[in-house]
Order: sequence, then C-alpha cells, then structure tokens
Amino acid sequence: MTKAKYQQCTRCVMDTSDTDIRFDANGNCNHCTEYLEKTIHRTYRGEENDKTFNTLINRIKKDGKNKPYDCVVGVSGGVDSTYTAYLCKKAGLRVLCVHMDNGWNTEISEKNIQNLIEKHGMDYRRYILDWENFRDLQLAFLKASVPEIETPTDIAILGVLHQIASEYGIRYVISGGNFATEGILPKSWQYNAKDTRYIRAIHHKYGKTDKIKIPLFSFFEELYYKFIKKIRIIYILNLVDYNKEKAMQHLTENLDWQYYGGKHHESLYTGFVQSYILPVKFNIDYRKATLSTLICKGEISREQALEDLKLPSFNPEKVAIEKALICEKLEITEDTFDKIMAEPAKSYRNYPNSKKSLECLYSIYRKLKRY
Repeated sequence: MTKAKYQQCTRCVMDTSDTDIRFDANGNCNHCTEYLEKTIHRTYRGEENDKTFNTLINRIKKDGKNKPYDCVVGVSGGVDSTYTAYLCKKAGLRVLCVHMDNGWNTEISEKNIQNLIEKHGMDYRRYILDWENFRDLQLAFLKASVPEIETPTDIAILGVLHQIASEYGIRYVISGGNFATEGILPKSWQYNAKDTRYIRAIHHKYGKTDKIKIPLFSFFEELYYKFIKKIRIIYILNLVDYNKEKAMQHLTENLDWQYYGGKHHESLYTGFVQSYILPVKFNIDYRKATLSTLICKGEISREQALEDLKLPSFNPEKVAIEKALICEKLEITEDTFDKIMAEPAKSYRNYPNSKKSLECLYSIYRKLKRY
C-alpha cells in the first residue's frame, strides 16, 4: 500500500478524506480490501450463523433464569436498535428496553420508541442525563474543535446500559451495532471514546461545571463490568441476514415506524453533526463509509453510491433552522457557533490523552484472551 495525495478508491467510494487511507496497485483501498477479506466473514453466513444465533439465545435465556429480564437493549428510535429489540422479542427473550435521553430526541424517534414498547409489550426504562452537566460537556467538545463531537453521547450510552444491566443482574447488553452497515469506519474519523483522560482534559479546558456527572465507561470500568459483573455486549445483527431496507419496511408495516431522514438522524444533534459540522469543518462525510460498506456487501453499486454522493450532505434551509434550535439549547449565539466553526480543526493529539497506555493495555488484554 502507498500513500496518495487525493485519490478515491476504484472499488468503493472511500477517499483521502481519511488521512490514513492506503491504496494498492489496482487503486483499491485498505478499507474495502479488509472488509472483503475479513469483516464480511463476520456477517451472516447462513446455517452456520443460524445455529450460533439459536445457541446464543438459549444461553441468554439460561443465564437470565430467576432474574426479571434476560437482556438489556438500548433503543434510540433508529432502525438498527428498533429491529434489534424486535428480534430479541421474537426470539422469546425477556427484554428491558433502555433509552439514554440526552435531550436531543426528535418527535419521530420518541414516537418510534413508544410504538415499539406498546405494540410489543416490552418493559422500558428511560435514563435522563443531567442536562446542565451534559450540555456543558457537549459544548466543551464543540469548542475543542475535534471531530469527536459525539463522544459525550457515545460514552454515556455505554455507561448507562452497563449500569442498568448491573442493577438488575443482567449479563447481556444487546447492541444494534453491526458489520452489515457499519463495517467500514476509518479510525482517523473518531478517537477512542473510552479515553476518559482525553474527555476530562477537554472538559477541564472548555467546560464550566466542576466535574462530569454523566456515566462514563473507561477501560477499567469495562473490565469491571466484563469480569466482575460478567456482562457481555452482543451484536446480534451480525448473526442474522440483516438488510436495512427490508428491516425498515418490516418496522414501518408492523410498528408504524417512521424514517427520520438519515443515519443517526433520530437525534437532532447527531444528525446536525454528521450532515453539517463534520463535512464542513473536518471534511468527514459518513455517507462514504456507509455506502462503501453497502457496496462491499453487494447491496448497492458503486455507480449508485457515486450518484448519492453528488447530493449535498445537508439542506441549507434545514440546517439554518436546526442551527438556531441547537444554539438556543446550548445557550450560545449563532455568531459564537460560526466562530467555533471557523476555528482550525484539531485532533485528540492536541489534548492530554492516554492513547499509548490504552493501546498497551488492550494489547495485553487481547493476548490474555487467547489463553
């Protein structure tokens, strides 16, 4: 593999907006090459996965005996999490649906969650973050000019799900994450959300509250939940023939589920970040990663993906409305927001972090898992 100045993969649609991308002599990038050689083997493979799925379900039921629930499923109102909850219910699991409310839900996402719970008769817990504290941390990350703008949300979700699972003695957290639609995602676009030193450094520099009150999920908290509390995260969509379009159709027909306009747009803030802030300030367009994954999976053609990318990532009129709402909620002026957008882009390297020590710890952990 060799570095290039500007180049786009000849097989998928990833390009040098990922600063770490590499291309071979045929112009194929490392992302689709790795997906086709490794990641695709972690997706659905017929009878083999059917057996694994059934074995897993039986194990979850056995471990859930004499407990109020078999598993926790985090739900956002989006297609992946909603379909995951549906699959768990269909498999006969006693599901506790948990929603981490960070204050940015859209009306559509709220309705989708409500329909899921009511139509399937599932138990449900909503964990509402301390808004003032969360707003302060979220604004700190925005001011830090790093692409990890959603780290406060990402880490809080993990913290909340494990905290509630531990509270009920539940051993399984079922996630909607999957290789079928998320198999390609450049590391240069998102730094490790479990680096709590990095999170606290940004909060210390740009935040105003004394301390972070939202649940976090550091490497050591991960070890605690995994080895002391025996809680596992299961990515169940990797064990079924998951097609997002078919899943959306099923949910629409059976749960009155509604589409919200884009990946992760069930959250007003996340949709705004991914469609506007990341492409405009950081030259990061998550559509490229999603479309490249679908190309490798054979669900769309490269030609169709290129046509999709010709469309802008955001609607200017919609962005103007959303910017006004977001600035009001974050308690900043639009002029302040524009000044933040105009600041030079930074990365985790500009702030104290534990990258080297975490890489060492994870390396040791992976070696120990082999024995």
